Amino acid sequence: MAMAGRFRSTVPRVAKSLMSDSLSTHRSTVQRSLLCSNFTDPQQSRNFSSASPSKEPKIKVPVAMFGGSGNYASALFIAAAKAKALDKVESELIDLVAATEKSPTFSQFMKDLAVPADTRVKAVTEICDQAKFSEVTKNFLILLADNGRLRHVDTIAKRFSDLTMAHRGEIKAIVTTVIPLPAEEEKELKDTLQEILGKGKKVNLEQKIDPSILGGIVVEFGQKVFDASIKTRAKQMERFLRNPVNFDV
Repeated sequence: MAMAGRFRSTVPRVAKSLMSDSLSTHRSTVQRSLLCSNFTDPQQSRNFSSASPSKEPKIKVPVAMFGGSGNYASALFIAAAKAKALDKVESELIDLVAATEKSPTFSQFMKDLAVPADTRVKAVTEICDQAKFSEVTKNFLILLADNGRLRHVDTIAKRFSDLTMAHRGEIKAIVTTVIPLPAEEEKELKDTLQEILGKGKKVNLEQKIDPSILGGIVVEFGQKVFDASIKTRAKQMERFLRNPVNFDV
């Protein structure tokens, strides 16, 4: 009850701070060149796309991604959008990642670079056929297998989900606490974030448990961060106490 009370008293401060423009920037948007949508690797001549590049409408990713996983996710988004299969591809990737988490053997296979590329491609092809994955997902996973990138599929899947969420007008808000946020507090916080966004956008609240923050709450929302964790407060207090005191004032 005491913990729930502290959450209840914190939410109004979260709302007030999130509505201000003085929050710290969590990350910057970096413009990067993306992989082409036909899944062609720069070091390969093989083309894994089944779509014709001629006279196709140009599709842009809703959020700029960076890094290798971001490039792969962006390429997959463009290919899936052209095939009008964004939701299906997202669902298939989620299923695949869940399967790797449940099966240590499968997970090890995905990470083992000692497995020859041809063996990886053959195994992935059979898995996709048995699971009846779409051609877009199948071709993409074959590319990852051929390039030795299967070990990054979980990260790529998360990046792809970020893109599909942005495409649907959804904004992810990550709430970090020591214990699960009570239902009433979760609803209140979500309603507050929704009010900030306004119509046309939808808040997708994700709870994260992290004992290392010691208590309190941390909210990451778009490019804003509200940190009311005990860990951060303790560090601030420590810095304050270490500052020399001027008695001559």
